[in-house]
Amino acid sequence: MTENNGGGFIRRMFANDIATDLDEGRVLELAEIYALDAVSDDERVLIDNYIKDAPEGPEFLERVREARETLAVSFTAEEEPPAGLFGNIMERITQAEAAPAPVERAAPAVSTAVDELAAARAKRDERQRSGGARRWIVGVAAAAVIALGGIGVGAYVSAQNDPVNQVLQAQDVQKQSAPVPGGGTATISASSAKDSFVVLMDGVAPAPDGKVYQLWTLPKDGSAPVPQGTMDAQTLSKPAVVKGLSSASSVAITVEPAGGSRAPTSAPVLVVALSA
Repeated sequence: MTENNGGGFIRRMFANDIATDLDEGRVLELAEIYALDAVSDDERVLIDNYIKDAPEGPEFLERVREARETLAVSFTAEEEPPAGLFGNIMERITQAEAAPAPVERAAPAVSTAVDELAAARAKRDERQRSGGARRWIVGVAAAAVIALGGIGVGAYVSAQNDPVNQVLQAQDVQKQSAPVPGGGTATISASSAKDSFVVLMDGVAPAPDGKVYQLWTLPKDGSAPVPQGTMDAQTLSKPAVVKGLSSASSVAITVEPAGGSRAPTSAPVLVVALSA
């Protein structure tokens, strides 16, 4: 954690316990681990009691809210970590940061004072290990939130929620390409999980003047083609997303008058079978 002191950045180190962090004015830096529930019940009570009357209270709660919202919208259910992952990580951190201190073999006439010194050393080492692990959690939590904020949380969330990206990044997406008469290809990316497909034209010349390409889905029940939008010279190279994959047997492209048609007025220049 760093803070601007007017002449550069200084590092703000965490103590080995929450109480010390609060006493030394680091409550805002604890917002991310609080948001992740990476504190004990006793530590949560300490923080709650502190922010009740602290001037930083509103800012702390806002940082907690932002952290939770950022992490919530940034990961889908498919990307949830497997059960036990956190425990495995913490176990490895503990092992890597500090192996158990070697046991000092006392002489037969060891004094009570030496025993007490060994016990104190073991307790200190345990505090250092837990404090180091907590600092690691703080770093990970802050890094996740800061990294997302650094690229613009709004832009990141917008990209994740974009219908085109949702199809193209779906785990079950299937792609197929077909040549378009006159040159170029049409690529269909379909996802049953999203019940949608994306059409992307590559190297295809615009339709003649006064005309546009129009997308249609051909229903599985044999009913009339369903119009799914047009592609003029400005939008021809941009991906188009179409909902209703499960009810469509094929996608067709025709050349229609500018503005599109309610029903096809010409034979399709391309028909691609879909599978859902």
